Amino acid sequence: MNLKPIIETCNVDKHFGAFHALKGVTATFYEGQVTAIIGPSGSGKSTYLRTLNRLEAHDAGSITVDGIELNDDLKHLDAIRREVGMVFQSFNLFSHLTILKNVALAPMRVRKMAKADAEAKALALLERVGLIDQAHKYPVQLSGGQQQRVAIARALAMDPKVLLFDEPTSALDPEMVNEVLVVMRELAHTGITMLVVTHEMGFAREVADRLIFFDHGVILEDTTPAEFFANPAHERAKTFLSQVRTN
Repeated sequence: MNLKPIIETCNVDKHFGAFHALKGVTATFYEGQVTAIIGPSGSGKSTYLRTLNRLEAHDAGSITVDGIELNDDLKHLDAIRREVGMVFQSFNLFSHLTILKNVALAPMRVRKMAKADAEAKALALLERVGLIDQAHKYPVQLSGGQQQRVAIARALAMDPKVLLFDEPTSALDPEMVNEVLVVMRELAHTGITMLVVTHEMGFAREVADRLIFFDHGVILEDTTPAEFFANPAHERAKTFLSQVRTN
């Protein structure tokens, strides 16, 4: 099966002052692929994810998304951000808007969708993530897990080609984690391209097609989850696995 590249990064570097966060990172991601990105804190995995839609500008190298190079050209940036959705650790919902309006806003503003159509789409997405009964509430009235599911619905409302998840369960209480993972598992089977920075090893093992292990700003391993968990190639990866729960 010939998969089409959707994101290509070549020799990407990123510095924060004297700290070298990304060191020549090269990787290609393909349409429909679900990739789990794991590694210790400070290893560069979230920074790398954030360079893919220029929330962090890379210092060197190249990033191409669906054939468009990511650079300072605002037209390029706008085109890429229309196709790349992102779900953050913190939910970043608009507190003054209802759940329905949070989800409908971007299609109206960016896709120029009529209000009635955008709200109908938002309701369908809220039903998909199990929150249709919360549509007219405000974010403060929802639990963390519910707010994160709203954030996923909001990202989906733009019909993105790629969804980026930056540790989407790390800010949640343990009992709320699974309700978000259930939605992400369902998404993984729909054919959308997903890149997921996560500490949830069970999710990475079960759902991902591919696993990337970061350490000190470089990709140490790029393989299948089955191979990584059964036979990691680097001692650093073996040490990491010995210190985390992998079920």
